[in-house]
Amino acid sequence: MFLQMQRYYSTILWKIISPNLPENNSGKHLRRAPVYVTFTVKKRNSGGKPMEISASVKYVGVNDHQVDLFEGQYRVPNGMAYNSYVIMDEKTAVMDTVDGSFSEEWLQNLETVLEGKTPDYLVIQHMEPDHSASIPAFLEKYPEVTVVSTAMGFKFMEQFFPEYFARAGIEKKLVAANGGTLELGEHTLHFVYAPMVHWPEVMMTYESAERILFAADGFGKFGALDVEEDWTDEARRYYIGIVGKYGAQVQAVLKKAATLDIRTICSLHGPVLKENLGFYLEKYDKWSSYQPEEAGVVIAYASVYGNTRKAAEYLAEKLAEKGQKTVLYDLARCDKAEAIADAFRYDRLVLAGITYNGDLFPCMRAYIEGLTERSYQNRKVAVVENGTWAPLAEKIITGMLEKSKDITFAETKVCIRSAMYEQNKAELEKLAEELAISLS
Repeated sequence: MFLQMQRYYSTILWKIISPNLPENNSGKHLRRAPVYVTFTVKKRNSGGKPMEISASVKYVGVNDHQVDLFEGQYRVPNGMAYNSYVIMDEKTAVMDTVDGSFSEEWLQNLETVLEGKTPDYLVIQHMEPDHSASIPAFLEKYPEVTVVSTAMGFKFMEQFFPEYFARAGIEKKLVAANGGTLELGEHTLHFVYAPMVHWPEVMMTYESAERILFAADGFGKFGALDVEEDWTDEARRYYIGIVGKYGAQVQAVLKKAATLDIRTICSLHGPVLKENLGFYLEKYDKWSSYQPEEAGVVIAYASVYGNTRKAAEYLAEKLAEKGQKTVLYDLARCDKAEAIADAFRYDRLVLAGITYNGDLFPCMRAYIEGLTERSYQNRKVAVVENGTWAPLAEKIITGMLEKSKDITFAETKVCIRSAMYEQNKAELEKLAEELAISLS
């Protein structure tokens, strides 16, 4: 069977043709007639409109409500925002671009704000395509603009846009030095390198006149700007999932930020932050130093026939009876990114896993790898294992976590043999007693 695809505006036509079938009595091959299936692909609309941050600083980003998985793995039910900004002065600077699917909308937003002016600078802080893919379209329209980025940023541009560089390239470049400045008039840009937050070419930009930190991906969150939702949960899920591995690098940037008088934070994702900035800085300090935010127990389980699930639920009940905040995740069905984020949020974790094919059940293995990849540490961990004839889950789980820093394993052991018995209930009650003592 092969598929032949044609695009008609927003409609996809699939032609499905079956291979030749065995010969009939006449010696001719039987062949089914083609089957045509049509379906409509939703066009990606931004809904983004220019907004005023101040008299001189404008928002020109876009909203994406068609994306289902950000970076191919993170669920974003409320879409994503791709943020870009313009600083109007004697010289005009555009801060970053947007995803290539929204180049046209973004350029229209720019036109509205510029009111016939030609920008002088395009500052590229981060080269991930959701922020940089519109660079060629921008330069086609404004070829005389000076592009400002780090040396590695320019290297990545050539890698991402080989066709454009082979044909045109960038006429004017300015390599931003770490600690360097760019005068726009009343506004001055101060460049702060932020390597591995979360790519090596990243820089942030502090504008000293209005005390604005253009923070690249820092302080960003999942979700479009036209959806009202709390910042913390989606920012935590975003940070832990995407930046979480690089806590030391984030700590270094926070030390630099502490020397600046910041009144506004403009991220490449999420809302412009103007009030209670100490709250956001404190969250980033917690997350990047791998300290629990609050007391609570995450119980993450993998269950095939329901017995391990019953044990996890029984433990959750006993913890609740002791006044402990408890969050329960079925790893086969939950949003793994959310389950990982909550493991960093709370100070205790229970891993209820099963032995499977002489190894660990795949979704439990993937979950633990997701934790260790992001430098999970400074937590108390308990293991509940289930194995019918040769239980290995506890050994494998503890082995996977042995290189993690400052992990305290619970003394109480729980090993279920197929189904949960009274002895197991007693063990789970004892474990609940041990886990009722918070580390926070």
